[in-house]
Amino acid sequence: MNVLILGSGGREHALAWKLDQSPQLNQLYIAPGNAGTAKVGVNLPISISDFEAIKKIVVQYQIKLVIVGPEVPLVDGIHDFFSADSKLKDIAVIGPKKEGAQLEGSKQFAKEFMIRHEIPTAKYKSFTKDTLQEAFQFLKELSPPFVLKADGLAAGKGVLIIQDIDKAKDELTAMLTNDKFGAAGNTVVIEEFLDGIEMSCFILTDGKDYVILPNAKDYKRIGEGDAGLNTGGMGAISPVPFADKDLLNEIEKTIVIPSIKGLQKDRIEYQGFLFVGLMIVKNKPFVIEYNVRMGDPETEVVIPRIQSDLLELFIATTTGTLSEYQMQINPQSAVTVMAVSDGYPESYKKGKIISGLDSIDAQVFHAGTKMEGENMVTNGGRVLAVTSLHTDFKEALKNSYNSLTQIHFDGIKYRSDIGFDL
Repeated sequence: MNVLILGSGGREHALAWKLDQSPQLNQLYIAPGNAGTAKVGVNLPISISDFEAIKKIVVQYQIKLVIVGPEVPLVDGIHDFFSADSKLKDIAVIGPKKEGAQLEGSKQFAKEFMIRHEIPTAKYKSFTKDTLQEAFQFLKELSPPFVLKADGLAAGKGVLIIQDIDKAKDELTAMLTNDKFGAAGNTVVIEEFLDGIEMSCFILTDGKDYVILPNAKDYKRIGEGDAGLNTGGMGAISPVPFADKDLLNEIEKTIVIPSIKGLQKDRIEYQGFLFVGLMIVKNKPFVIEYNVRMGDPETEVVIPRIQSDLLELFIATTTGTLSEYQMQINPQSAVTVMAVSDGYPESYKKGKIISGLDSIDAQVFHAGTKMEGENMVTNGGRVLAVTSLHTDFKEALKNSYNSLTQIHFDGIKYRSDIGFDL
């Protein structure tokens, strides 16, 4: 089978690395890919948003399965595009159609879905620039900190947590009237702050049945001790040490099953990943957000723990045979530490030569790299995800950190305290 992965980050490299191990794989293509994916497949210089160009390569290379890595093509309706095209309608796609993708594309849509299907979440209200004064009044009814969420996609930067009510009012005004997040902030969801510890649950569903993938916890802040600006993710751990059997059963009973049944009740066709961001408050799970694809860097710890053939799992998802699938999981812990460019998540320079990758005892997934002649160079804010496995997650962390000391590029930065809170 010929397979296409859309995307260029660490998530896509991890998926490509795992798919390359399947005896059912004929040829793997990644569009646009990076220097890491080029070692396990064929990179194609095509934008993930250029649906016509994607159609051409799917037809040209006789691709039978497309895995959509990032959220933007899903929210823009790439699965619908395939279904509506006579040449593409029989191609299997991992990723929901546009309606289902609204679970990530619209915070308001997601909150309404949760309330409708009695899925535990923080209380909230939505506001536009026409209801700004009502929004100010709602802020007064809440206790700080205040959580403001741009309704639409804002490249992971659309969530603000603010302690001071006057600052919250200023930021709300900037979002609703000054286009701080562009069209993504035309509607803002304000919700109560949940004080707990975060973790993530990952589901793969064919719309009827589902499998639960290994859980994970990621670290978003740039600085030690979870300080500083939010990023795309500075590291991750799987499984989450505090997630015991009782908590996992509670998550499945109160969140996973109602989410899948909710999709069916709403007649939303859904085939692909459902990522559930959770806050655990006094050992009770609440949904912070849905994503309609795998997370990054969580993919880099979840995928290495799946011992089963990933291509077989995807085929079962697209053929409606997921109920028969038995997934095998490695009981070891996996940890990832991200190496990032100096200045990230704000301005940073690209094109820094990377060295030292050949001599380390860890799996390295490329997030922002490319080849320039004979040199591998940085091509993003998050550059490399260094992943290790061990029966003790602390030993796995030690191995990843030892490996990072051998990797070099000008301005390399990484957090030295991933897992500190566990």
